[in-house]
Amino acid sequence: MAALHTIAEILEATGGRAENIAAHGVNSISIDSREIASGALFVAIKGENFDGHDFVTKAIEAGASAALVSEEKAGGMHGLPLIVVPKALDGLYGLAHFARERSGARIAAVTGSVGKTSTKEAIRAVLSAAGPTHASIKSFNNHWGVPLMLARMDQDAEYGVFEIGMNHAGEITPLSRLVRPHVAVITSVAAAHLEFFDSVEQIADAKAEILAGLEPGGLALLSHDHAYVRRLIRHADDAEVAVLTYGFDEASDVRIEDYAWDGVAGHGRVVGDGLDLELAVPTPGRHTLSNGLAALLVAREFGVDPAVAVAALAAHGAPEGRGAAYAFGPSENPLRLIDESYNANPVSMRAALEVFGQMPKGAGRKVLVLGDMRELGSTSGALHAELALDVEAAGPDAVFLVGDHMRALARELPNGLVAGWAQGVDEIAEAVIASLAPGDSVMLKGSNGVRLGALVARIRGAFGPENER
Repeated sequence: MAALHTIAEILEATGGRAENIAAHGVNSISIDSREIASGALFVAIKGENFDGHDFVTKAIEAGASAALVSEEKAGGMHGLPLIVVPKALDGLYGLAHFARERSGARIAAVTGSVGKTSTKEAIRAVLSAAGPTHASIKSFNNHWGVPLMLARMDQDAEYGVFEIGMNHAGEITPLSRLVRPHVAVITSVAAAHLEFFDSVEQIADAKAEILAGLEPGGLALLSHDHAYVRRLIRHADDAEVAVLTYGFDEASDVRIEDYAWDGVAGHGRVVGDGLDLELAVPTPGRHTLSNGLAALLVAREFGVDPAVAVAALAAHGAPEGRGAAYAFGPSENPLRLIDESYNANPVSMRAALEVFGQMPKGAGRKVLVLGDMRELGSTSGALHAELALDVEAAGPDAVFLVGDHMRALARELPNGLVAGWAQGVDEIAEAVIASLAPGDSVMLKGSNGVRLGALVARIRGAFGPENER
C-alpha cells in the first residue's frame, strides 16, 4: 500500500527535521496514542487537559513510525524517531495544507448550530456511492480536528467532506481557508454557544465565516428553515458567492413538500431548481429529510446523478448519538431506544421532542431522559423552562432530568410527570434502567458534557443485543 505521506513530504510540509527515522513514509496520522496503527505518524499536540508529548514513547511502542513533536520537548526524547518542528500543532497545519494542495478532490464543508454532523454523514454516504470519499470522523471539527482530518486525506480521494465548528467568533475563518471547499453548507443558526456571544445574530455572522475559504466559483448552500437565512444571504452577497437555499420553507430555492413518516422512513417530494423527485430517509424527523436534501444538492453540484444520491440516502441511518434508533427484546413488543445523547440546544431539543412525539406508544410507556443544554449563558434558565410545552406535546409518561439547568424545566412540568432529577447521569442511571421494560419507548437528549451517552451504553448493555432488522 502506498504511503499516505512520505517522510520527505512531511519534512517539506512542516519544515521539520528528521531524527532516527528508518521508515520511508506513514500510512495514517493520529493524535491519540491509544489508537495508533502500525506505521502511523503520531502528532504530539497539547490540549487543555493533556500534552501529547507525554505519550510519544507509548505511541512508538504501539507501532508509530515517527512522532511529530515541538522543538521545546524534543530534547528529552533521544533515540526516538522524531520529526521536530517549532510547534507540533503548526506542523499539523502544514501537513493539512500540503494534503489540500495536492488533492484534486471536490470538497464540501459543513457548519451550523444544529445538524452539522448528521448532514456531514449524509453527504459522506451519498458521495461514497459515487467514488472514493474522505470525510471527517466523529465531530473532529475544531482547531485541531479539522487539520487532522485534512492531513489524513488520501491523494486519490475524489470527494472530501469536512465538518467545521466553533464556539467563538473568528474560529471558522482560518479552518475554511485551510479546507478551501467548493461547497459550503450552513445547516442552521440557533441559540447555541450564547455563553460566548451577545446575540444569535452574532452566531449567524460567525457561521458565515465558512464562506471565507470557498474556492472561486463555489456555492453557498443554506438552509432556509431558520430566522437568520437573510443575514447569511447578505454575507454571501457581500462575498460575491452564489447561493442556493433549501428546506421546508416555501421561499426555499429547493423545497420539501408533503412530508410524511410511515414508521420506517420519512418521505417527501423535492421540487425546485430543476428537481422534481421523491426523497426518503430511514430516520424519523423532518430535519433528517432536510439533511438528506443538503446531501443530494452537494452531490448534484459535484456532478453526481441525483438518482445515486436518492438511493444512498434511502439506506443511510442516523449516526450514533444523533438520532440512532435501537430495538431490544421480543420483536412483537420491543424496547425502543432513540439515542440523541451527543448534543443539545433549544432548536435541536425541540426537533428531537417532535420526533419522539411522532413515535407510536406501543404496549408500554414513553420515557424521556433530558440533560442540560450547555453554553447558553445567562439565558440558560429561561431557555430550559421554555421547553415545557414541547415536552408535554411529545406525550411522555415519565421524564427523567439531569443537570442543574434542568431544574428550571422541572419546575414548569406538571406534578407527577418528572420521575426523577439528578445532578449527574451516574446518580440516575439505575432508576432509569429499572423503569424500562419491553414495549417502552425511551429517548435520551442532552449536551455531550452531561454524558447521557454513557447511559445509552448501559441501557444497551442491560437490554441488548439489538434486534435484527
